[in-house]
Amino acid sequence: MNECAVDACAYNRDRACHALAITIGDLGHAHCDTFFSASIKGGDPSAVGHVGACKMADCEYNVSLECQAPGITVGYQQNAADCLTYQRR
Repeated sequence: MNECAVDACAYNRDRACHALAITIGDLGHAHCDTFFSASIKGGDPSAVGHVGACKMADCEYNVSLECQAPGITVGYQQNAADCLTYQRR
């Protein structure tokens, strides 16, 4: 993962995701499905998250529902935590 600008996420520390793997998307929207707000910070502080699964089959980086982008950026788009690297084929 390149960067996560969603500071309110429990896995975000210093603009980096510390979930071991994140899931992107649902059937129609490229949101970060791992995002959630909490009063405590979670994840592994020594690890930087990567995409474990991507449900956006129409993304140019998606191969068999796995992300093949060298890195992604997650940020706000219309008040939702979205994969800003998503690009429709």
